[in-house]
Amino acid sequence: IFGLLAIQFKSYFQPVIVMSAIPFGIVGATIGHLVMGFNLSILSMFGIVALAGVVVNDSLIMIDLINRERSEHVPLRQILRDCATRRFRPIMLTTLTTFCGLLSMIFEKSLQARFLIPMAISLAFGVVFATMITLILVPSLYMILEDIRGLFTRRGGEVVEKVD
Repeated sequence: IFGLLAIQFKSYFQPVIVMSAIPFGIVGATIGHLVMGFNLSILSMFGIVALAGVVVNDSLIMIDLINRERSEHVPLRQILRDCATRRFRPIMLTTLTTFCGLLSMIFEKSLQARFLIPMAISLAFGVVFATMITLILVPSLYMILEDIRGLFTRRGGEVVEKVD
């Protein structure tokens, strides 16, 4: 997956930003299990694996829009602010519909659904937690990446090394 993202973005660092949401999803899934009083099980782990694919979507959408909006005439801070503002609503709606859709499974009492509840908890709480962190983390990491890139690409106005 990293290789495909690196080819798409023509960068080795932007896929790291995209995939940085995965650990926060795992933390959210763990917190969800603590809050709901469930132990981590093998089905919880299946939910976390599925979660890894879901949580990268928000950061992927954000990075893609930032890359498309990049311009020499507009400061990066303004681009980041505008892109985060434009993507806030779609990202939140996606997260809330995922969470609300999984709530019915989490609170299901039937015997047949009991074994799927840990998977639903992992997905629901992981998505919510990772989204909240991603909305702040992705623009911040992008700005840090550009600052580091600026150190390598310019030394006294002369191009030394290009990171991408």
